Amino acid sequence: MPLLFIARFLLAWVFLRSAQDVLREPEPRAESAAWLLDPMRGFVPFLPEDNLILVRANAAVQLAAAGLLLTGRLPRLAALVMAASMVPTTLGGHAYWQHDDSTRRSQHQVHFDKNVAIVGGLLLVVLLDTPATRGRYR
Repeated sequence: MPLLFIARFLLAWVFLRSAQDVLREPEPRAESAAWLLDPMRGFVPFLPEDNLILVRANAAVQLAAAGLLLTGRLPRLAALVMAASMVPTTLGGHAYWQHDDSTRRSQHQVHFDKNVAIVGGLLLVVLLDTPATRGRYR
């Protein structure tokens, strides 16, 4: 099995699973992201007032982009879209600095750091997954 496919699969898997969970139960994510989303409406006036819509839209974008990455269709664009979608996901969902409880803070910091690493992997796809390099990773 080609190494590039395995790498794409592993990156896409995280987004496929997470997006499904968010689409099934968006309320906890909308609640935890409210501190970020509510003030953003002052800067981005066309954002919907309902945070559930924004959380669902982000999950739908991640699901579609993960499908593209997994199938090898527009992998660089898909990875770039997923990386961009991770900014509000990570800041809104894992603001470890907002937790006073050391256990909660530590848990969220681990997830924050994991998401930063995933963004790094996605940026490598953006930079390296080109037609010229695809034949090298087998």
